[in-house]
Amino acid sequence: MPAPAAAPVSTDDVARVADLAARARVASRRLALLSRADKDAALRALADALDAASDEIVAANAEDVERGRSSGMDEGLVDRLTLTGERLASVAGALRDIAALPDPVGEVVRGSTLANGLEIRQVRVPMGVVGMIYEARPNVTVDAAGLALKSGNAVILRGGSAAESTNRALVATMRAALETQGLPADAVGLLDGGRDAVRALLTARGQVDLIIPRGGAGLIQTVVTESTVPVIETGVGNCHVYVDAAADLDKAIAIAVNAKTHRPSVCNAAESLLVHESLRATFLPRVLAELSRAGVVLHTDPQAAKAAEAAGIPHVPATEEDWDTEYLALEMAVAVVPDLDAALEHVHAHSSGHTEAIVTEDRAAARRFTTEVDAAAVMVNASTRFTDGGEFGFGAEIGISTQKLHARGPMALPELTTTKWIVEGDGQVR
Repeated sequence: MPAPAAAPVSTDDVARVADLAARARVASRRLALLSRADKDAALRALADALDAASDEIVAANAEDVERGRSSGMDEGLVDRLTLTGERLASVAGALRDIAALPDPVGEVVRGSTLANGLEIRQVRVPMGVVGMIYEARPNVTVDAAGLALKSGNAVILRGGSAAESTNRALVATMRAALETQGLPADAVGLLDGGRDAVRALLTARGQVDLIIPRGGAGLIQTVVTESTVPVIETGVGNCHVYVDAAADLDKAIAIAVNAKTHRPSVCNAAESLLVHESLRATFLPRVLAELSRAGVVLHTDPQAAKAAEAAGIPHVPATEEDWDTEYLALEMAVAVVPDLDAALEHVHAHSSGHTEAIVTEDRAAARRFTTEVDAAAVMVNASTRFTDGGEFGFGAEIGISTQKLHARGPMALPELTTTKWIVEGDGQVR
């Protein structure tokens, strides 16, 4: 039976989004004319404005955090929502980092001179108007605005209701800073309202050029299935660390613990640990003890459970659901596998295509892993936590794409551009 048709979006929300998009379109045309120096000066002005308004923004954020805790929000989500003065300074610093990056707009991707004398070149240009839909991550508000500005795009932001006060304060600060630079405030817009407002944005085809969702699986799936505007899908992070028979065990412990505990509430945190069976006695008790000491709840398969019981380490039996769970918390599924083939099969069956890691000193095993694993990023002897635009040297990121068209992995400035062909002649006709 076909799914029931979605209820029509209210005319008020459609009109509001159309107005927001129209003003953003006008602003985007202004931005497309800016030099790199103009955009970089504007980014630094935005960073300075955020620093100057730190007390007001942190106070607005405290309202959101208090409201979230009183409504029973999970502490992992509260951590994502929280902006301290130090975190806000880091967010402002990311804008300055973006200002220091090369401008992708105008870059010649390829070109040639044809036999008839026509000069053709493919050049990077802004997308135009980008819609960003995300959850309780107020840093995304600033990162998205900064990356959009540097790449010459206007952005319409729709953050989660949990960060409503914070996002209003951030956007108001940035819009005022743009105006002081003689730039249109509508380069950064904020969409308020409920689900109807979001649906109006998702169906504003022809008014909005691109939608990027960033958040949990439910949000992303809703955007992908309901949008008539093109979408770049950012995926959930069910990431694995596989410790191979030829692993350096000290490296493996450091990587596994960091991948899980450094910041468990983010998408590049590892959710599953796979251990070669030859390491059951030498490695498994050590890594389980380290993870347990760090407060990690261990969901163990039967072989890992035996190692945990022998060492007196708390654990719970893993269920089939555990292998597909993005915990976003101090929890980890642990399995023992007989060989690299089994590890690859497990990853193929359960990976979300975000980031996968192997720890090994065997270069042949590493080559097989990097070749056969189908993921946006594959790590060899490094933590999954490095899949990040900032860590990759891109400055702030707008998300991590797990799809294969247009963009894959951490998305930054080049991924917010498209291309056009410019052809110059001297009277040639066909």
